[in-house]
Amino acid sequence: MQSQTLTDPQALVAPPSLVAHLLRAMRAVVGREIHKFLRQPARLASALVRPLLWFVVFATGFQNVFGVSIIPPYETYIEYKVYMLPGLLGMIALFNGMQSSLSLVYDREMGLMRLLLTAPLHRAWLLGFKLLAGTSLSVLQMVVFLGVAYLLGVDVLVLNALLALPAMVLAAVLMASMGLVLSVYVRQLENFAGAMNFVIFPMFFISSALYPLWKFEEAGAYWLHQMALLNPFTQAVETMRFALNGQIYPMGWAVGVLGTLAFFALAVRGYDPQRGWMKQRGAS
Repeated sequence: MQSQTLTDPQALVAPPSLVAHLLRAMRAVVGREIHKFLRQPARLASALVRPLLWFVVFATGFQNVFGVSIIPPYETYIEYKVYMLPGLLGMIALFNGMQSSLSLVYDREMGLMRLLLTAPLHRAWLLGFKLLAGTSLSVLQMVVFLGVAYLLGVDVLVLNALLALPAMVLAAVLMASMGLVLSVYVRQLENFAGAMNFVIFPMFFISSALYPLWKFEEAGAYWLHQMALLNPFTQAVETMRFALNGQIYPMGWAVGVLGTLAFFALAVRGYDPQRGWMKQRGAS
């Protein structure tokens, strides 16, 4: 019996290493999302229509309404479309982060999420791969929109665009991790639209995406000004704004990194079979 075991070819095959196992899982999870995205070219077009509409309409209609004073990181007066660009890049990251959250809710309703979490890997790895997939799609769309904005007259230096790429990745991963947390608490697809509106619109409008924060102070809305400063979306937008001008915004990087870690930890805890939605589903 011992000699048969030693000569058995299957017994001589070593089990896959942890790294190989993780790479296989990452290819399955991330590859599925990217493949699904590439099969839907209209999804990229629809993702760009929203910021392009804001870019064209607001930049034209509000060019002389929203005056942009000389504030950091700018050293001179700028066109309104130049100011809007980081905010619209943030819009893409924000909406795509919520879109990836919708995908998680759908997978959970179809039973795919429960099946995925039964894989012989810690759920943190699996959720991390989901986060990587959502971040990759967001960055792809942001890079495409940055190129379109350049064609529409926004002068962005190539070096500054390359420096802004890590800032765009930070914004994308922050918004995607927030989408992970949202997917924990939204149980049904029917409730997702309301939850998205409750999250997206306050975060977007109470920020520096479309107007500088001193506008809130000028209007006497000091509480809105404080809310905007505490808004992680504001910090993500400002990080990209500084990066597109060749500067670093330390506060934004700190908020982005710490916020991503906090949101991801909450998502991992929410998907814990002993604590989160899986336990509640099992009990129901």
